[in-house]
Amino acid sequence: MPGRLTPGYGWQVDPVAALRQIAFQLERAGAPTYRVRAFRRAAQTVAGLAPGELERRIGDGTLRALPGIGPVTATVIAQAANGQPPDYLAELLKEAPAAERTGLRAAMRGDCHTHSDWSDGGSPPGEMARSAREIGHEWIALTDHSPRLTVAGGLSAERLRAQLDLVDTLNAEFAPFRILTGIEVDILDDGTLDQREDLLARLDIVVASVHSQLRMHAAAMTERMVAAVASPHVDVLGHCTGRLLTGRTRPESAFDPERVFTACRDHGVAVEINCRPERRDPPDRLLRLATEIGCLFAIDSDAHAPGQLDWLADGCRRAEAFGITPDRVINTRAAGGLISRAAH
Repeated sequence: MPGRLTPGYGWQVDPVAALRQIAFQLERAGAPTYRVRAFRRAAQTVAGLAPGELERRIGDGTLRALPGIGPVTATVIAQAANGQPPDYLAELLKEAPAAERTGLRAAMRGDCHTHSDWSDGGSPPGEMARSAREIGHEWIALTDHSPRLTVAGGLSAERLRAQLDLVDTLNAEFAPFRILTGIEVDILDDGTLDQREDLLARLDIVVASVHSQLRMHAAAMTERMVAAVASPHVDVLGHCTGRLLTGRTRPESAFDPERVFTACRDHGVAVEINCRPERRDPPDRLLRLATEIGCLFAIDSDAHAPGQLDWLADGCRRAEAFGITPDRVINTRAAGGLISRAAH
């Protein structure tokens, strides 16, 4: 069916796929969560219908009697079921910025930093994986928060073990696409990591980030970050300054970037280029310094919803502006090579 294409999607006449595409585009554009949730809930409802029930309800006008189906979602479902690109989706695609596939973006194979509803994300791991596959990724790392970050539903050791079992099941379903096991582990005040050593050793990707005591004195913060980077379990230093540019803004944490980035280089830890619009971390001056020091990089969406997985383009543009080539970006590696690199 003809229509404007969007990354990983074409026109989809299946109502469930159309609802999911709408949710994806809304997330990509940063729409309020309640709007996104309405379409994902409707998709879940339609997917659970018995064979023939959808057609019957469209025919007798009872779609809106189903839970989670309102006037807008009912129209989308009916149009898609009739083989018509839904008007709502067409408008979203018309407004969406054209996807940019720079040389670096085209070389990206995956994303080292994503969240699911097991911590503070909005969708199950399977939904995150499905969307990642649809936009062309070969793999993603599932990096939900560690236990100390209770406000984000951080994973206890028991819950992390349960998630590892789930990832095994999902990988059997999604192969050859792969979900890498991982965590975004809090760097504690003394530089130790907020999860058991034996579990960290089992993970494919460990992103270490500072989420507390962000106003710590620069000297102490430097020692804290260097100690974390020296851990044999850490693969990526996440959003290094902790700044927030929008909403409830937050200034950068103070630390000695030359010491921290040199430690990253020496220990083979990638400096994250965080693509969330409110972060864009590290700032340009620090990204330039990390480049000059010779660091590896991970260009990550830090996605908390499927549509946010498509935020990598901005990070790729920033990296290319500083001459960072694909060989210095660990996301350009196949899953097997990345795990081999991560196995210190």
